[in-house]
Amino acid sequence: MPDPKREMLRHTLATLAYRGGKAIRNAPSEFADFRCGDTVRVPGKILAHLGDLLDWALSMAKGKREWHDSAPQNWDKDVDRFFSALKAFDDYLASDQPLEAPVEKLFQGPIADALSHVGQIAMLRRVSGAPIRGENYYVADITAGRVGPEQSAPRREFD
Repeated sequence: MPDPKREMLRHTLATLAYRGGKAIRNAPSEFADFRCGDTVRVPGKILAHLGDLLDWALSMAKGKREWHDSAPQNWDKDVDRFFSALKAFDDYLASDQPLEAPVEKLFQGPIADALSHVGQIAMLRRVSGAPIRGENYYVADITAGRVGPEQSAPRREFD
């Protein structure tokens, strides 16, 4: 019988993929280096950090605490890394391998941080002049296990 906490975490990863995919999809080529202030990370750095957070979450789930502070690559490579890291973590959660960290800690640390950073990227899209449309995420078609770049079309967007 599936562990409901693990399944909720998998749904959270699918939500991260959906929202993150929307925030990074079709970003203008110059967006990765957009700077809106001296103390604000550029989007490319935030996206690289998202990959680091997901790699860290997987390492903790496996009983290690390995952190890497990666330098940004080009935008497309870091987009691929984001989705690859989501898939690796989701695959682990879907397996019968033991979780070596509490689900609550995995959520409150790296996953909640990743959700916040996706919001930053979405906000920076708007500030940079390349906004994404708002959406009623409650009605979005988000399914555990769907953590790649291919996501369902939005059901209810607004400006």
